[in-house]
Formats: sequence, structure tokens, C-alpha cells
Amino acid sequence: MRTGRRLAVDVGKVRIGIAICDREAILSSPLDAIARLSSASESVTSIAQLADTHGVIEVYVGDPLSLSGKETDSTNDARLFASELSKALSVPVRMIDERLTTVSASAKLRASGINAKDSKSIIDSASAVEILESALSYEKISGLAPGNLVGDSVGA
Repeated sequence: MRTGRRLAVDVGKVRIGIAICDREAILSSPLDAIARLSSASESVTSIAQLADTHGVIEVYVGDPLSLSGKETDSTNDARLFASELSKALSVPVRMIDERLTTVSASAKLRASGINAKDSKSIIDSASAVEILESALSYEKISGLAPGNLVGDSVGA
């Protein structure tokens, strides 16, 4: 398992959820979601600044495929966003399958006593935590970098 912080991004139409892990990739924590700005470049700039501030070695973007594995409008939106993000960063950007992450995050929030109405402001970052934990788990088990490298990203 490589040492270094990673950032996970859950691209939504209204908000973008963000999560980060520690240098040892043991603890994943949500950060405040950011508003999805009308200009993709403004949102990308905000996330690039977070990545630089925290010194991450990689960024994971959730790839929202349908349950059957087909692409949706959200899939295309997230991939376009990831492509723009990869151009703004000097670290690799990888797409991570995010099927069922929102369902899992919602269930965990309910189990901790947070109802659906109260979770609206934190569900996006909770979903980003799920994306991050999935990616880290894959790397720990396989020894390989998770997901699919976005075209303009550096690294392997």
C-alpha cells in the first residue's frame, strides 16, 4: 500500500462531496461539500486547491454507472468533470465505480441516528467517503492502483 493522502470526489448536480484520508490510508474523513458552481472550471479550481493544500498523491472521482453497468447522464457529467480536474492537477485522477455508495452512506447515517432530512447537507461527502474507502480497500487487497486512470492524468 502506497503512503500518501488521497482525495475522493462525488460529483453531484447541486453539491460536490469531498473526502480525504490520512497519510497511511487508514482513516477516511468527510470534508465540507462544495457547491456545484455554474462554471465547471470554478468547481475544478476549488478541488485543485484542496488537493494542493492537503498534498494528496491521487484523486478519485466517483463513476456513477447504473446498477446494470450502463452509462447515464450523470456518468458523462462525472467523467467530463474528472477530465477537467486531471488537467488542473499534477497528480493522477482515477475514476472509481460508485454504484450503491449513496445507498450505503445513507444507511450508515441512518444507523448513526441522522434522518434523511437532516442528512441532505452531508450525504454527498458521506458518499465521497464510501468512494474513498472502496478505492483504498481495493489497493490494500490487490496492491494495484484502483479504478481507471483519467486520460490526461500523470502517473500509472
